[in-house]
Amino acid sequence: MENIYIVDEGKGFPLVLVHGFLGSSEMWKLQIEYFKKKYRVITPDLPGFGKSNKLNSKKSISSMAQTIIDCIKEKKLENFYLLGHSMGGMIVQEITKILGKQISKLICYATGSIGDIPGRFETMDESRLKLKNAGLKKTANRIAKTWFVNGDKAKYFYLCTNASNLTSMEAADNALIAMKNWKGTENLKYIKNQTLIIWGDQDKAYNFSQVETLKNNIINSELKILKGCSHNVHLEIPEEFNKILDNFLTK
Repeated sequence: MENIYIVDEGKGFPLVLVHGFLGSSEMWKLQIEYFKKKYRVITPDLPGFGKSNKLNSKKSISSMAQTIIDCIKEKKLENFYLLGHSMGGMIVQEITKILGKQISKLICYATGSIGDIPGRFETMDESRLKLKNAGLKKTANRIAKTWFVNGDKAKYFYLCTNASNLTSMEAADNALIAMKNWKGTENLKYIKNQTLIIWGDQDKAYNFSQVETLKNNIINSELKILKGCSHNVHLEIPEEFNKILDNFLTK
């Protein structure tokens, strides 16, 4: 297995957190601190991102999923909770295809089942072009601003800056290609796990039709809508986000 960076803190039932585009394990900082008191929190940096940025990035969502599966096997996790944010939400849908019976509960957060993300603030091709022309730093900063209602004035915006500063150019471009080429709608009917869908109603990446598709097609799912939040609810209102997740995991 690739020597990817993995945060592994706390003891108890495993909770695996998968970050999204331009993300890293550090973006789960507020969740790690909260949940490590009662769970074993495991959150990898995907190849090309965070402290795994020296590794070759993946060009498909399924290969990213396999990286996480390898981590799960390395950690010898028999059963676990699984949460994916944004692109990470696509990844966990792929993981569920393979390890569905081991996933005690699934959380699809600020994500959808169509990788090209209809209704996104710009298409994947537009993001790729701007990445090429404006560079990674400017493009990442511009995109991350859309993830918060308060843009770069948000208290925890710096975590996104930290993560994007570690992202390799290759990883950013490959992730945009991977998302564009991924389709998961047909797989939703096979997800039998108890599933929580979390969405901020001001999300500029995923519109309501995306999360509605998840809700209508994942048979054992519930949808929690957070008003006045954008794409990074877990950093905008961390206390409320953590309580919602905690309640779902403990019920």
